[in-house]
Amino acid sequence: MKHVLSVLILFFALVGAGCSHSEESEQEEGQTASLPYKETQVIADELQIPWSIDQSEGIFYLSERPGHIVKIADGSTERQQVVLEKPLATAAEAGLLGFVLSPDFSKTNEAFAYYTYTDESGQFNRIVVLKLEDDIWKEKRLLLDRIPSGQFHHGGRLEIGPDGKLYATTGDASEEPKIAQDIHSLGGKILRMNLDGSIPVDNPMEDSYVYSYGHRNPQGLAWAPDGTLYESEHGPSANDEINLIQPGHNYGWPLIKGKEQREGMETPLFTSGDNTTWAPSGMAFNNGKLYVAALRGNAVLEFDVKLKKMKEVLTGIGRIRDVYIEDGFLYFVSNNTDGRGNPLEKDDKLYQIPLSEL
Repeated sequence: MKHVLSVLILFFALVGAGCSHSEESEQEEGQTASLPYKETQVIADELQIPWSIDQSEGIFYLSERPGHIVKIADGSTERQQVVLEKPLATAAEAGLLGFVLSPDFSKTNEAFAYYTYTDESGQFNRIVVLKLEDDIWKEKRLLLDRIPSGQFHHGGRLEIGPDGKLYATTGDASEEPKIAQDIHSLGGKILRMNLDGSIPVDNPMEDSYVYSYGHRNPQGLAWAPDGTLYESEHGPSANDEINLIQPGHNYGWPLIKGKEQREGMETPLFTSGDNTTWAPSGMAFNNGKLYVAALRGNAVLEFDVKLKKMKEVLTGIGRIRDVYIEDGFLYFVSNNTDGRGNPLEKDDKLYQIPLSEL
């Protein structure tokens, strides 16, 4: 369903103070700074907590946290069933999260997914291969299991890097922040694997999926054309981060936060500071700038990595979960139906806007 939504941006910022869980525990409505009038096109509406955006040959596929994949083609929306080997967890922030199509999707009908589940031994996250058969996605292969999970902080972003490897972000599971510093734990990390689930021989730690560590709740990954990797991360009580990721490096959580420094640990390129919360999620890179979905920030944020400047480029639509750039357009999904936002009519939605309008 397509129509044009005119978004009139408010003139003053109203950003609430951060809480211990920057994505989900903050109930106040955040507003944003003065921006020019913008027009966005709604590509699909009445979505159910969409989490990830991907596309193939002009057809979009979105994961929804309750456990569906939405196919959007030629103005029509189809909610496809997902059959998983384990029951989805119902904890806050949990469910079907990261989703990315295989590079050979047009031939194999396969994709990679990250989901939170529960069984008799507890609650965990896992990375699997899904295959689309007769409009039903079925779990076909397990790549990695028993990624730590808790009430909050599941991480969950999946992306295929320019090197052809699968990257995954994992959270500290909220109840055990110290695991982010444990290189033998899969929690609080960026993980890197071959598409068959094996460990790449050039990973920074021998026989380990760990690509970087010391992360709290990373939810976005994006690469510049030169291969530089950037990550977005939820901080404690504000202090959200945008990091430049280097293999094998330690990003400090829970020993440092924000711009704090300690030998052997990295500080972020950008931080929201002590008094502002972005709750950044999905990311995309274009022409020297990072475009980042902000949940608590209720905005799409633009970070100029060369000039070290940040600004809000799109607001007034509520919580934003993921962004995607293709052919000069920015696509993004709202997350106002996740229980923490104020849903607009027919929320949630997939939007499109020309990059030239930002």
